Amino acid sequence: MWSETFEALSNYDKGEFRRLANYLLSHTYLVRDVYKPDKQWTEPNGDYRMVNRLFDCMGEYFSASGWKLEKDDNYGVISLANEYDHNRLRIDRFTTLFLYTCRLIYEEGREQGDNLHIVRTDTGAIVEKMRMLGLLNKGKTTQKERLEAQRALSHFNIIQKTETTAWSADGNGVLIFPSILSMIPNQGINDMMLELEELRADDADMDMAVEAGEQEDSE
Repeated sequence: MWSETFEALSNYDKGEFRRLANYLLSHTYLVRDVYKPDKQWTEPNGDYRMVNRLFDCMGEYFSASGWKLEKDDNYGVISLANEYDHNRLRIDRFTTLFLYTCRLIYEEGREQGDNLHIVRTDTGAIVEKMRMLGLLNKGKTTQKERLEAQRALSHFNIIQKTETTAWSADGNGVLIFPSILSMIPNQGINDMMLELEELRADDADMDMAVEAGEQEDSE
């Protein structure tokens, strides 16, 4: 039983167990390697190592309340999912499209990525990719949309900025973590592309409706 294993832990490990259990409930993903902007290098994530060490006990603890703790040793990702789908986050349309675009960039860049499975890009490149794919309303996006999308994905350890400063309205260097593969697996790419096509079609229909309305008003 997990409770017996937990009671046998040191006081420090018990504290880390509680802290990291709450962290996973909030952030969903943990990655094995994180970038240190102040040092400008990537290093092992201490929280990942601790969860990895306590994995069996934490897995049993979460399982008792309907959660599933999973680990991908190849890509270095630990994730937590609710078996009843009660922890699904609803994100706005722009953040969804930003996420999809990051997944495409990750797929294109993973072959050239390092052995840590991290792909480097920047805000400007992501937005330009969205523009090329026809995902932006009238080819434009606002600073608020970009900031909120990046902060949301960063919270769940999907991306990380490379600067020590806060997320900037002018853009940031962006690291895309392999946790994005858990959110949108390889088999989900085709479904994602079909959904993007539908979104583009909806936008085109909306633009036509607006233009028709403007013409009627002018008459």
